[in-house]
Amino acid sequence: MYARILTAVVLAVSLAAGPAFAEGRARILMMGDSLFAMHKLAGQSVGATLRSTLAEPVVDNSIAGARFFYKLPISGAIGLSIPKQHRGGSWDWVVLNGGGNDLWLGCGCSRCERRMDRLISENGRRGAIPGLVSRLRQSGAQVIYVGYLRTPGVNSPIEHCVDEGDEMDARMARLAALDQGVHFVPLADMVPHGDLSYHAMDRIHPSMKASRAIGLRIARLIAETEGRTMVSLNTARLD
Repeated sequence: MYARILTAVVLAVSLAAGPAFAEGRARILMMGDSLFAMHKLAGQSVGATLRSTLAEPVVDNSIAGARFFYKLPISGAIGLSIPKQHRGGSWDWVVLNGGGNDLWLGCGCSRCERRMDRLISENGRRGAIPGLVSRLRQSGAQVIYVGYLRTPGVNSPIEHCVDEGDEMDARMARLAALDQGVHFVPLADMVPHGDLSYHAMDRIHPSMKASRAIGLRIARLIAETEGRTMVSLNTARLD
């Protein structure tokens, strides 16, 4: 057990590495799992795209393997508990994702109704995700919740999780409709069927191309909401 905990600590610290910005100068906070944390060490993560495209610092506390529900007390200290990734401060934006590990690792995307209800109710008003979003909104931040990529439809280990992903998206859309300060960014339409270029070799996590595409979607939403016109956004392309 202790070996597993130590491994998790090392993984969390290594994936948290990246450009360091003083939190006092940043107004955008990222919280979530490997959808955001992937490619941090290479400087090609979702957060890295936000930094470069918006030309401002971003504090990215996302950690691979993070969940909403964790029993081990140490999980909060190393960031594996998504709600505990929040750091006090005056954030204008909190970019959030999560719930996938709770479903895939928690119930194997099979008979997950109870687990999903604990994450977010069918009407989007109750559960761990709406509770966290409410607390973030009370702090004055606008909240962006980002959905998950769908598989390319080619031998993915999470191919059977599609229905759960669609249901999560529907519930998150209902939550966002309740508050103009809550925004939902779905990714269900990002991956063309059979296109492997948006996934890493495991066909679960985003490739660098996908991380950049996700970052651009988030950046455009922030810029459009704030009424900003940015050349970097207008000319941004995927390689």
